[in-house]
Amino acid sequence: MTGRVIGVDVGGTFTDLISVDTETREVSVTKVPTTLDNQAFGVINAIENVGTKLSEVFAINHGTTTTTNALLERKIAKVGLITTKGFRDVLELGRRTRPQPYGLKGQFKPLISREYRLEVPERIDADGQVVIPLDEAALRTAIQQLIDQDVESLVLHFLHSYKNRSHEARALEIAREMWPNRFVTAGHEILSEYREYERGTTAAINGAIRPVLDRYINRLQDELTNQGFAHDLLVMQGNGGSVSSRIVAESAVNTVMSGPASGVMAAAATCRAAGIDKVITYDMGGTSSDVGLVQDGVPQVTAELDLEYGMPIHVPMVDVHTIGAGGGSIAFVNAAGMLQVGPESAGATPGPICYGRGGRRPTITDANLVLGRLDAEKLLSVDSPVSLQEVKDLFVSEIGVHFNMNAEEVATAILQVANNKMAGAIRMVSLSRGHDPRDFALFAFGGAGPLHGVALAKELSIPRVVMPARPGITNALGCVVSDLRHDFVNTVNTPLASLDIDQVQEIIRQQIEDGKKMIERDRVKTEELVFLFTADMQFQGQSHMLSVEISGPDVTLEELQKRFDEVYWARFAVELPEIKAVLVNLHTAVIGRRESLDLAVLIGRNQKKTLEEAERTRRPVMFDGTLFDTPVYQRDALPSRLDFAGPAIIEQLDTTIIVEPGCKVTADPIGNLIVEV
Repeated sequence: MTGRVIGVDVGGTFTDLISVDTETREVSVTKVPTTLDNQAFGVINAIENVGTKLSEVFAINHGTTTTTNALLERKIAKVGLITTKGFRDVLELGRRTRPQPYGLKGQFKPLISREYRLEVPERIDADGQVVIPLDEAALRTAIQQLIDQDVESLVLHFLHSYKNRSHEARALEIAREMWPNRFVTAGHEILSEYREYERGTTAAINGAIRPVLDRYINRLQDELTNQGFAHDLLVMQGNGGSVSSRIVAESAVNTVMSGPASGVMAAAATCRAAGIDKVITYDMGGTSSDVGLVQDGVPQVTAELDLEYGMPIHVPMVDVHTIGAGGGSIAFVNAAGMLQVGPESAGATPGPICYGRGGRRPTITDANLVLGRLDAEKLLSVDSPVSLQEVKDLFVSEIGVHFNMNAEEVATAILQVANNKMAGAIRMVSLSRGHDPRDFALFAFGGAGPLHGVALAKELSIPRVVMPARPGITNALGCVVSDLRHDFVNTVNTPLASLDIDQVQEIIRQQIEDGKKMIERDRVKTEELVFLFTADMQFQGQSHMLSVEISGPDVTLEELQKRFDEVYWARFAVELPEIKAVLVNLHTAVIGRRESLDLAVLIGRNQKKTLEEAERTRRPVMFDGTLFDTPVYQRDALPSRLDFAGPAIIEQLDTTIIVEPGCKVTADPIGNLIVEV
């Protein structure tokens, strides 16, 4: 298919867009401020910025923070719940944990208030047998009561519906007859997995954000259509795959963590093309930093995310660890008299001091400016330029006076604290899960990631850092290169000794068929279908599960036991042959591969023959308290064959790359810079 393809990612500070002409290989990129009140405006602004005619575009893929932000800020729909009699408070009781582990403090407000949680007589036991038939009259009364209370979105969540969905399916039929809109969520359609609290919370989250996402996507799709776009918008999901905008709101919960997932998918695609097997992804934006793990070109996926206390989301998502440390993270002296960086962010408004929008509190971006790592004249989206001296004065008055430090010392301390915090996030996805960071490369991207990537690699003894061709719009690139994806999970929860393997094989076959139907509903051209099969397994009596790769619908009991033993040994170096293994859940991911993009199109077209020709200027830059006379290069002008040592600064539209003293820089055939630490 010829024409243009667009990837657009909405972040907390900037909306990033990449537009690629698949015929001429022309690439256009832009970053515009995110319009927080209505993200659709920022998307349209970005498209207008690159001058692309929407009539010439055959695909737009969109990563969004709409649902994540709606949950975190509790800007959600009014939701009602109908559940099994006696279980209306499951979502509030949870696991009887506390928001704060120590002290009698902390509060928890459930997504659905108690007056909107209603019960009806029905009961199915853990074996799937009907104990009490569904009382349809009571169900109709409960639905009408919620309608009369002006509830917008309805959630149906019955006990053990993962084992037998007949009651919930019948309730769904009745609800669709009576409910005044299409916002009806049945728990089994979102997640057919045991544990009523996690399953119920996941369904409640879907109900809470479904109207929010539906309105946003419809507004955006209508605006795009009015301007000449003739296709369905694609939306990134948290699992790293895409889905058509026509059906995305049905499973709105799958779009939570959509933005971070797109960056990891771009990193995976880039590293597959570059022949790099093991990568830690490090995405630092304006508000936060996201860290993930990619092995053999495949991102790690988890089905256990706690967005915040009391909000577990049990749908497959790219395993990303997020911390509140971005370019706009505010540095301050806390009540204990210690320097703290984040999690509070200056955001897009007022932003860092140097943006000239009224910000007066030091941020990580300002610290990089004070140390000479950023050029004040090259900053994006500056409203009213602020002098470097004014920034330094604020560093001293806000922080320096507390420690008898000058501006440069304060800036150095801010970066040390921030880097230590970000290194901790990398340890969380590597060392804490049995992976040695020294075996990986660090893939640094985002608007601020390349500023800190080399320093983090030094801290963690990671041998090399990969800087992609367009680091600042890598998340948008992830939207372009992502495939369609739908995930399915069913609970079996049976020891292998008594497992009916025919039933297991039938469940997997049904998941495959359901996936094929969903891909057809997307109405997007695909080149092939790929299936990934995994099983959640544990030893009998344990609560912790391990994810095990399996072969598919022809899996055998012997294969399940063998794969579990291998994974358990790799994780814990322990064999426990006397304890029975249990098959808990079966997962199938159905992936529709889209036409691939040649990543070499991202290489700049203004390459010079020598490194000296690519040098724009020189300036003093501080590294570890020492000033170095540092060359500043233009990324697009760098020659294709590179071999030089730092210190160096490499500038491009979407980011600034810092190469620390002594580090060696080379380039690969698809435009990545490789920094040997």
